[in-house]
Amino acid sequence: MSLDVAAGFLVCPLCRGTLELDASSAHCPAGHSFDVARQGYLNLLGGPQPKNADTAPMLEARSRVLSGLYGEVVALVVRAASAVGAHVVVDAGAGTGQYVAAVLEALPDAIGIATDVSVAAARRAAGVHPRLASITADTWKGLPVADGAADVVLCVFAPRNPADFARVLAPAGHLVVVTPEPDHLRSLRAAYGLLDLDPDKDIRLEQSLAGVFELVSSDRLTRAVDATAEEVADVIAMGPNAFHSDPATSPEMLEIDVRCRTYRRL
Repeated sequence: MSLDVAAGFLVCPLCRGTLELDASSAHCPAGHSFDVARQGYLNLLGGPQPKNADTAPMLEARSRVLSGLYGEVVALVVRAASAVGAHVVVDAGAGTGQYVAAVLEALPDAIGIATDVSVAAARRAAGVHPRLASITADTWKGLPVADGAADVVLCVFAPRNPADFARVLAPAGHLVVVTPEPDHLRSLRAAYGLLDLDPDKDIRLEQSLAGVFELVSSDRLTRAVDATAEEVADVIAMGPNAFHSDPATSPEMLEIDVRCRTYRRL
């Protein structure tokens, strides 16, 4: 069972006691118990998932995009994580789990913990790699990961909790953050009236990490790719735009413009 790889690294979301795992549940010394779903993930959310949590159709679309149009973005994350090395990799907001699964393939001695607020995401991530444990958890409320347990935390197009990322990282551990640059999907956003990007996101990112992390490296990936109508539909359907639009699509030239930053915990 993939959850076994996380033994000793998970903590109770209620009392922070170490969780013991068996085939059907996880429990802490205080007596709190959590069921392991039949699909193999552990639900530590402590309540219903948010209404805007990723749905199964969104994840299906994202899986196709990551396997195709975004293949170079996956490779960018793998290079960043491989450069610093790791035994324990936590992917916060893991979605389908494909990013961390690719990292684990490049680091054969590493294990991974994928967390996401979406039950559908946790269900999907549970089956993507034998060395990956899948957990439902809310990044904003704090990851159910022991202090100093992780060597690398991945945060790829996902919510960030810098203080908690620093808590779960070992001394001098690394945080890998991927964010869209201003030109990312610019033509698509204009053509289909999609949600716009926050122009101050880079400033807010640096402010949120100041005093907790120091920047080690920054790499930008810029590509223009021809996308079929089906691929365009998947790009729209794989993220928050899925809640706002369902347009008829046509082949388009898409701009892929993202930045991958690696930080060291201070």
